[in-house]
Amino acid sequence: MNELFSVKNHVVVITGGTGVLGACIGEYLAGQGAKVVLMGRRKDEGDKIVDKIRANGGEAMFLVTDVMNVEVVEQNCRDIMAKYGRVDALLNAAGGNMPGATIAPGSTFFDVKIEEFQKVLNVNLTGTVIPTQVFLRPMVEAGKGAIVNFSSMAAFRPMTRVLGYAAAKAGISNFTAFMANEVATKFTSAIRVNAIAPGFFLTNQNRALLTNPDGSLTERGNDVIRQTPFKRFGRPEELCGTIQYLISDAASFVTGTVAVVDGGFNAFAM
Repeated sequence: MNELFSVKNHVVVITGGTGVLGACIGEYLAGQGAKVVLMGRRKDEGDKIVDKIRANGGEAMFLVTDVMNVEVVEQNCRDIMAKYGRVDALLNAAGGNMPGATIAPGSTFFDVKIEEFQKVLNVNLTGTVIPTQVFLRPMVEAGKGAIVNFSSMAAFRPMTRVLGYAAAKAGISNFTAFMANEVATKFTSAIRVNAIAPGFFLTNQNRALLTNPDGSLTERGNDVIRQTPFKRFGRPEELCGTIQYLISDAASFVTGTVAVVDGGFNAFAM
């Protein structure tokens, strides 16, 4: 059997592990034999996901975290190292948005609340930098590893309204390229840093923006579908194959890239 794409027995840490995308990816990777560590703020939800994984024969644990608190993330890392002795992959899936960091219809740039703009930058960008710094260390000590950050379509194309989120995700794409060079030149080429850029997937954060309570599309939802050649939103499980590829040996010569999974949105042409 070809093991090129295998993640069996890989210790995979996922921040934002209680979100729609993080949870789906965690369940999938556990089903592929990975030892999954879900990290997030909601313990009850995290425990439910872990119970589901274990009921299906997978191995998982949940840790409460705050990706903007170095001390908390360092303790998470110590707990993981105590249990497994290594970290093979880190998926930085934590993120979010806030109303004050967006420009609502009828509003202008002058209505942006700077304190909420800063919080969105922190949770998305700083909340990626801190776990990367913490979990990179055991990878360097082991001489191998893979990091996958979560970028966005908003990093490629300037989209109306999502000012803070777009700025943060553009920063993540840049940070990904920076770290790929930093790690390969100063430590080892056996540690790779990439990102994934999902197109439009319905999550708890964007559902009200894209769909009405009756399930029909909002004006913005219709505009997204109009610009998506596949004419639909993505399904969370459609990210799993790309994630598995990026953290497996199949991607051993891939670093510093942003893998787009968007149904053609970024390639849309009038």
